[in-house]
Amino acid sequence: MNTGHTHNEGDLYADDIHDAEFQDAEIIDEEIHDNPTPAQETSYAQEEPQVVEAQVQEETENQDNNTQSEFAEKQAEAERQASDAAQADEAISILETELHKEKDKFMRLFAEFENYKRRTAKERQELLKSAGQDVIQAMLPVLDDFDRALVEISKSEDENLLRGVELIHSKLLSTLRSKGLEQIPVAASDTFDSDIHEALTQTTAPTPELKGKIIDVVEKGYKLGEKIIRYPKVVVGQ
Repeated sequence: MNTGHTHNEGDLYADDIHDAEFQDAEIIDEEIHDNPTPAQETSYAQEEPQVVEAQVQEETENQDNNTQSEFAEKQAEAERQASDAAQADEAISILETELHKEKDKFMRLFAEFENYKRRTAKERQELLKSAGQDVIQAMLPVLDDFDRALVEISKSEDENLLRGVELIHSKLLSTLRSKGLEQIPVAASDTFDSDIHEALTQTTAPTPELKGKIIDVVEKGYKLGEKIIRYPKVVVGQ
């Protein structure tokens, strides 16, 4: 028991000595560091510029790397913007082409529609003017009969009869005129026109001046609006 106790005290004593020596060594290191020798000062002076130079070089390299990275990013962004601008220009060009095509198509359709409106309006007017063409054409022989009757009655001495027939003829003619009927003016000695005259026959002209001209009107001609519904029948001199 006593021997083991003595041994423990010796160990404790040795540990205390070791701690004291360690503390002394630290104090010495601090004194050396705080108060370096001339040789150490020279070594520190030589090492410090190298450390500073290394740090400066490292910072410079970092800045260069950062600059290159920023330049690469800006270049990539510029390329992206240029690509986007090129795509936008191409899209605009395509849209302008399509717009021109659609505008041309619209103008064509508009022109066709305007032509259609004019054509249908003209057809409608002609239809309105010639709506009763069949009925009016059927009445033309009645007008012819009235004309012949007036010629024969005028040879008699019955004036009352003549006035009565003239009144009926005038009413019938005015009614047909209100529906668009017009007599085609033609008379003897007029120049023959195949577009508006129908030659029944040709005869020898009594005078040289009547050659190629109308000698006699056999039947009156009429038109309804602008449309000829019966050509005047004439005799032409030759």
